[in-house]
Amino acid sequence: MICTVYTHKVGVDKIVEVLKKSISNVSVNTTENSSIIVAETKGGLFGKDSKLLINYRERLQPDYQIHATEDCPLNENLKGLYGYINSLPTNNDKVKGLFLAKVQTLNAEFSIQQEGSIKNLKEIILELAQELDAVLFVQPDTPISKSNGQHFLDKNLDLIIDGERNCEIEDLVVNIDTKYYDKPMHNVTEDQKLRKEQNDAFIASKNIKVNKNLPFVESEESVEIRSAKEIAERVTILAITNFVAFNSMSGADALTYINEHNLLSLVTPAEMDFLQDPTEDKKSQETWKCECIWVLFWALNKVNNIGFPNTLADLNNIPSEEYPVGKNKNPWDFINGQATVRSTTEILNANDLYYRLDWACVDARINGVQIEEVHPGVVYERHYALNWLINYNNAQWDNVTCDT
Repeated sequence: MICTVYTHKVGVDKIVEVLKKSISNVSVNTTENSSIIVAETKGGLFGKDSKLLINYRERLQPDYQIHATEDCPLNENLKGLYGYINSLPTNNDKVKGLFLAKVQTLNAEFSIQQEGSIKNLKEIILELAQELDAVLFVQPDTPISKSNGQHFLDKNLDLIIDGERNCEIEDLVVNIDTKYYDKPMHNVTEDQKLRKEQNDAFIASKNIKVNKNLPFVESEESVEIRSAKEIAERVTILAITNFVAFNSMSGADALTYINEHNLLSLVTPAEMDFLQDPTEDKKSQETWKCECIWVLFWALNKVNNIGFPNTLADLNNIPSEEYPVGKNKNPWDFINGQATVRSTTEILNANDLYYRLDWACVDARINGVQIEEVHPGVVYERHYALNWLINYNNAQWDNVTCDT
């Protein structure tokens, strides 16, 4: 295989059109979930025939972001691709950030294989890449290779990133088809408009960059806030894992406690992995869940104000009698004792604010700017908890995304 091409554009028509400029014999065989394109050239009297084989597939539902859903094979592949790229070292963090943003917009992929030798192959691939605004995952030792190992190229076949920190571009354009991005204005409610307007003004007053083009978050009439019991169950497990993260109890003791109180069904796969093997790195990551606990207590009316995300949440400000776990406590007393949740308006106002603040943090990171007005880690974790509260993409806790 020479490469895999990724693009936000869907359909095989443009691929076929480009191929036919150089190769007259092009056939397409389309099944329910994929298409195979074969471009053949004849070798003449003494030459060998050559083929270009293209295996194409697209997302079941084209979009501008990767979703938590697991029913789309390409969406699942994009999750892995995003994680792989994120793990690569680089000498250009700005381009890497833009590349990660671009990965979320991808809607189709196709592999390119060659049998024999296709004339002008590099030129054909270049035209495909430019017509499709594509990025390419390229193998070494091919006509378009720019590195000794697997690597990624932009639409001009210039190196975006490889495994050796290399990058030969200074910018990467991220394009989104507006039909996947914009919500029709006739579906936008007054509450959506008002909270966007108020939060944009508030963010600007803090000297933080505002993106006027960000879409609206869900409307009050369409959203389903999680129940008081769901929130109480979630915050109970988070409180237990938080004790382990801060070395107040061992992972083994936490699991014993969870089993003794019949809480095991509430533990997510990621939390179980942490409790069974609470390494120092995992503990460091888990300590950030203080921000999620803080938001969920706020949603249960146990915290008066989330506060501005320029400082870390202090869980010591939550009275011990309000905490779900502790000495001589049955966590089910806390879980079953919760009956009220903050209003949909309050939760959506907070969700909208943190969505826009998170965009500002991501934008600053992509552009190599240190944002001073807020703490990006605090913003992200609170945005995560708020997205869970509003059932964003119907994702379970481990699969919540903070799309910006």
